[in-house]
Amino acid sequence: MTSATTLSFATPFAPADSKLTNYQRKHIPAFTWDAHACLPLDEKTPADLLDTYVAGHVDYVCVNVGMDMNSVAHILRVIAAFRAKIAAHPDKYMQIESFDDLATAKSKGLLGVGFDLEGSVMLQDMPEMVPAFAKLGVKQIHFAYNRNNSVAGGCHDVDIPLTDLGVEMVKAVNNSGMIMDCSHTGRRSSLDIMRVSSKPVVFSHANPKELGGHERCVDDEQIKACADTGGVIGICGFQRFIKSKNAPEVPDMIRHIKYAVDLVGIDHVGIGLDTMPSVAGTNDFPDGVDKDYYWPAASGYGPAAGGAAVFDPRKLPALADALISIDYSPDDVDKIMGQNFLRVAKASWS
Repeated sequence: MTSATTLSFATPFAPADSKLTNYQRKHIPAFTWDAHACLPLDEKTPADLLDTYVAGHVDYVCVNVGMDMNSVAHILRVIAAFRAKIAAHPDKYMQIESFDDLATAKSKGLLGVGFDLEGSVMLQDMPEMVPAFAKLGVKQIHFAYNRNNSVAGGCHDVDIPLTDLGVEMVKAVNNSGMIMDCSHTGRRSSLDIMRVSSKPVVFSHANPKELGGHERCVDDEQIKACADTGGVIGICGFQRFIKSKNAPEVPDMIRHIKYAVDLVGIDHVGIGLDTMPSVAGTNDFPDGVDKDYYWPAASGYGPAAGGAAVFDPRKLPALADALISIDYSPDDVDKIMGQNFLRVAKASWS
């Protein structure tokens, strides 16, 4: 394990009036990082969906731009549209291309936005595709979206090791300035990735299996292996994986945060909510693709299963305050809310 590095920014965080909080804050984190968000994968998706993160005083959010079931053409359209919409609102958002951009965005009071890919089918079995996507703003990637492919195993499939091609892909990610992620990835492949990677590896949005119980959650060995790389487990706010009776609230998040902190230490826990807003008229799932294949009913998905609510990012300030209330120090809260992922980004994006 490695110690977290405290990263300083040009100006302190001075929040504007918030519609969410009308009480005296106990602690304002130095930096708030949401490691994974899912906006509709459609060029018609409105940019103002990002305002939810602004309202939650998020400084950086990593937005999904494609999954294994999406074609390269579809993903490129989404990236082009998202980049254009971010650029069209320079008063609110900033496309993050480098680590130094994070400080620039924060100093200007802007929400920093980066992209991630969920899977590796879009890489077309070519490690050379990794730096190409990196140049388009993709800052993070995992290799399998729930199902096996030519690179790695998925968490809802036969548990296979990382393939030889997968080893080359890990090296390409390490060399291209991306964060290596293992969310949605099968157990054996995730452990292999963490052995191969020369940079910290994260679970950007995953929960401890001991509490969540779901196949998409990760066991103690995976969490410890992640920490041993210097990585971070981003606690996911998705109801099905957090195992809450209703829409997840602050105590549900704290339960998972505390478990992971007790297991691997304060330096290896962060936030990756996996918010999934829906917008009428958008369609991010390709025609003809079997949803039940990627989200199998036998694994607890579908309308009958329920449990699809997600922790509201506008409640992140309340989460930080609640951590203070249960005697986490301000420095420790800063690590959980963003400094740990900042450390990984500094190591990975250079």
